[in-house]
Amino acid sequence: MIDLRRVRELFDARLPGYSLPQEFYTDPEIFEFDLEAVHARSWIFIGLEAEIRSAGSYLATTIGRSPIIVVRDRDGTLRGFYNTCRHRGAQICETGHGCKPVLVCPYHQWSYRLDGSLQGTPRMHESFDPAGIHLLPIHVETVAGTVYVCLADEPPPFEKFRNEVEPLLAPSRLIDAKLVYEKTVMERANWKLAMENASECYHCAVGHPSLTASAYPLATRRDLDRWNMACDEFTSRMTAAGVPSGQVDGDWFTAFRFPLKEGCVSLTMDGKPSVRKLFTENIGWMRWSLHSSAYAHALCDYTATFSAIPIGVQETAITWKIYVHKDAQEGVDYTLDSLTSLWDKTNFEDRDLAEMNQRGVNGKGYLPGPYSQEAESYALNFVDWYCAQVRAHLDSQTKKAGSTLRSVMA
Repeated sequence: MIDLRRVRELFDARLPGYSLPQEFYTDPEIFEFDLEAVHARSWIFIGLEAEIRSAGSYLATTIGRSPIIVVRDRDGTLRGFYNTCRHRGAQICETGHGCKPVLVCPYHQWSYRLDGSLQGTPRMHESFDPAGIHLLPIHVETVAGTVYVCLADEPPPFEKFRNEVEPLLAPSRLIDAKLVYEKTVMERANWKLAMENASECYHCAVGHPSLTASAYPLATRRDLDRWNMACDEFTSRMTAAGVPSGQVDGDWFTAFRFPLKEGCVSLTMDGKPSVRKLFTENIGWMRWSLHSSAYAHALCDYTATFSAIPIGVQETAITWKIYVHKDAQEGVDYTLDSLTSLWDKTNFEDRDLAEMNQRGVNGKGYLPGPYSQEAESYALNFVDWYCAQVRAHLDSQTKKAGSTLRSVMA
């Protein structure tokens, strides 16, 4: 059992504007707390509708310690379930993609319809009552072709995210996408260090020279001033063209459309499109992120998404996917090498940076340090959001414990 009093004492020691106390990056008990307080109660990005386009197609993954599956039923509705058989708890579908008319547990062959209802229970006794036995549901939402799930009984409000992000994301036409590349990189770092690294570009000028060549070099105040002017000009141009741009923020998300470096139209090694069949004309770079676990980039020629799934206290699986237009043909409109080379390089650079960060945090010399309010504002936003989740969960558990005690005493 997690010692919530100890968690609260560690949490209360955090200074505003500073990184977290060491235990929040290194302690197995805090890791277990995170799975329950954060990942089991947050909206999690899992992919695009294009990955589960036809009836029976599914996407299976794991959130925390819980295997889940999202499947398209025969009516075209996306449904989410715990990927756990109601017989003896075996995982039903392997992690990844597939298509099945019926979901059959490979252990004892119990089967379920696409709506989660129980279909078959071979060799069960006559007195067995199947009433009420079905796959346990989870919440599923979609926005402009993207898919999100939440394991909480009462998930965080979703409408603000939909209302503010959908106009920014819709021009990217992700409903017309197809998945062409998927890769998982294991980082020997706590999931929060992985997400902090993904939330700031303070390190980009030195850490990602290839990325900044087609994005934005922010090494000096002068660079930043030029960048802000370019963003203002870009926003005016997009507004005139009827394309939403700028930035929107919520409690658990950030999204914005902004320009690439002058002369570049995509995030590639040379700034040129890597796919001939485009989703849209050059309308800049659309980036959206969920503080809990994901960040993504939509360009005119492709979309790249990244999920940071915690595996252990110092182990995070970074799964990245690349999507192109559904009509684009490999070898004709694109090659995987040109499409993936920039992100292959960048992702391994990020892995090395996160692992270097973890090694330093593990040592006796680590003390929480101050974030740059200019260069690390998004990383600070992430940590502040995480702290809000910690406090909310601690308060709810304290309230629950008090109610239980009063009930027993009564």
